[in-house]
Amino acid sequence: MKIIEEILKSRQFEHQPPVLVDIGASGEIHPKWKPIALHSCCIAFDADDREFRIKEEADKNYKRLVKINRIVSTKTESQAPFFLTRSPFCSSLLEPDRENLSPWLFKSLFDVVKISSLPSVTLEETLKTLDISYIDWLKTDTQGTDLRIYQSLPGEIRKNILAAEFEPGIMDAYKGEDKLYAVMNEMHREGYWLSSMQVKGTQRLNEKFARQIGDYLSGKIIRTSPCWAELTYFRNPTELSLRNVLLNIVFALLEKQYGYALELCDIGIDRSDEPLLVTAREAILQKILKEKRKLPLIYLKRKFNKLFSGIDT
Repeated sequence: MKIIEEILKSRQFEHQPPVLVDIGASGEIHPKWKPIALHSCCIAFDADDREFRIKEEADKNYKRLVKINRIVSTKTESQAPFFLTRSPFCSSLLEPDRENLSPWLFKSLFDVVKISSLPSVTLEETLKTLDISYIDWLKTDTQGTDLRIYQSLPGEIRKNILAAEFEPGIMDAYKGEDKLYAVMNEMHREGYWLSSMQVKGTQRLNEKFARQIGDYLSGKIIRTSPCWAELTYFRNPTELSLRNVLLNIVFALLEKQYGYALELCDIGIDRSDEPLLVTAREAILQKILKEKRKLPLIYLKRKFNKLFSGIDT
């Protein structure tokens, strides 16, 4: 939306651009951020076993992009045990819980193929090194340690985070991992509301049975159970500065939380005479009405496709 560009070009962000932190980027920075990248500072962590390096890249997509090849933990260590698993997406600082994983179809993905000793760094000291004192949007996917990393941040930084994403476990995949219920309890206590939750999982099916009946058939016949979830949180709008009200509007638009964006506009209008808030409110209403007009066409298209999907032409 054009209003996103107008907001981020305003004086509120001249000396304080949005700061986006992606922990566990795995080679690809969060795609949600593409519409605001040109105006934002992004810090992306992706661990490997090379020498420690903070690499600030000249990137045409971001105002400032810093890539760091280091494990993020709650303490700095020169040699932290890191469990490399059969699937690289399951590797973690935490040891996989083999006993509790055994009944699940994806158990073999967590098989440890090597235990490496890799250096770790805290998020707080990284921010100090980069001379950055705040985070606006935090995304972390660390296979079991998301909550403790968030909690390790100083309170002054935590209270100004506007959006946060976590990927906690539901079943027991790692020993001592941060679970979904703990994340939800903490974020409620910290003054956030849950914008979205995508529950992911697999079948509770021992691999020996899967081999007998076939993996493909098991996926069609046996119910998928929740194993982990992808969560997106927004900070409640109380006591936000004008800058943070405006940025939270931008973040809400990226998440298609148009109702929350309108709520923020009204809160800002009550507190400030910033004309952008009125412009944003009108733009959001127009966006909603535009999408509303599309609905009958989408409905008819789906009905048409359903009607003729069984006809062999």
